[in-house]
Amino acid sequence: MNYILFDGPVRNALLPFTFTRPVCDIRVGILTIREKWEKYLGFTTTTLTEEYLSEKFPMVEMEANVMINGAYFPNEVLVEMVRNLEHNQVIMQGADVIAFYTHDTQDEVDFDTYEILECKENGLKIEHTWDIFAKNDAAIREDFALLTADRHSQPIPKSVNVIAPESIFIEEGARLAFVTLNASTGPIYIGKNSEIMEGSVIRGPFALGEEAQVKLATKIYGATTVGPHCRVGGEVSNSVLFAYSNKGHDGFLGDSVLGEWCNIGADSNNSNLKNNYEEVRLWSYETEGFARTGLQFCGLMMGDHSKCGINTMFNTGTVIGVSSNIFGAGFPRNFVPSFSWGGAAGFTTYLTSKAFQTAKIVMARRKVEFDAIEMRILEHVFELTKKYRKE
Repeated sequence: MNYILFDGPVRNALLPFTFTRPVCDIRVGILTIREKWEKYLGFTTTTLTEEYLSEKFPMVEMEANVMINGAYFPNEVLVEMVRNLEHNQVIMQGADVIAFYTHDTQDEVDFDTYEILECKENGLKIEHTWDIFAKNDAAIREDFALLTADRHSQPIPKSVNVIAPESIFIEEGARLAFVTLNASTGPIYIGKNSEIMEGSVIRGPFALGEEAQVKLATKIYGATTVGPHCRVGGEVSNSVLFAYSNKGHDGFLGDSVLGEWCNIGADSNNSNLKNNYEEVRLWSYETEGFARTGLQFCGLMMGDHSKCGINTMFNTGTVIGVSSNIFGAGFPRNFVPSFSWGGAAGFTTYLTSKAFQTAKIVMARRKVEFDAIEMRILEHVFELTKKYRKE
């Protein structure tokens, strides 16, 4: 069967992360949503997304296709329903389309002619940016069970101080010594060829991606995900780093999400709680205003390729767009548009020529090419976000 993941109606609510990827390529838990579906289904998937992203994330359409809403996480009940779909059947949850089986092109789909199958299983889904960290605890637990079923962990080194070793899984090639792992509060997954340096203290749920690294004497509270090829140090709590991003030094990151190729300078901190303890409001690209999160704790949302200098301070509920560079004394405003250069003293436009030069150098350090496809995506994002910058 041919499975296609589509963005659905929540894409704009998940900006800035969906400026540079489909909804299904957001990481929540150990895996991205796409990786979860492919693991459950045993098939690769393609994507129906924005046209400017389709060169990097193409769609392969066949005569018969099962379309799946990329905001929904798979679980055993939902996957069984998807596998058993027949032509002109649609799985719904309330007014939401979760999946449907069609022989039609996208322009020809008419759900009035479909048989509706109601999904009564209340699984995980993401609807807002803050869901990425708010639902990370549950997502890590689900992914841990999926990835470790009927498998044996590598042995825990004798020098590791461990609580609840039965809830710890170490992949091949991982390196750790003289660290403390407490999995009594949630599972701990340590990815292939990753490293946890001496003196680090980690409380689950926690996920460390392949080739990722936890620096010396780091303190991590769950539920935190450090994605593949990321580097973390200092103090981290209830945060998600997608991949290839660094927070390698002292400083606090809490209730936050970093996209790919981000870098947090030494001794930088974010606030995740307002001084008056009130509900945090967060910039929404969907409404172009500040949205109620329903959360008392909410920190920093940083889009791909954005960076900050040393000793940067971020206010509670700050949103940074794609490819911005933040530096200087004081608190920058709590919505910084994409391709911004500056800080509390003011911003200018971060020209694409300079931004691309930096991206090329940064990615080459990890042996990844900044190619023409990536450049075209970022050029499109630059144009899309012009209205937010004072140029």
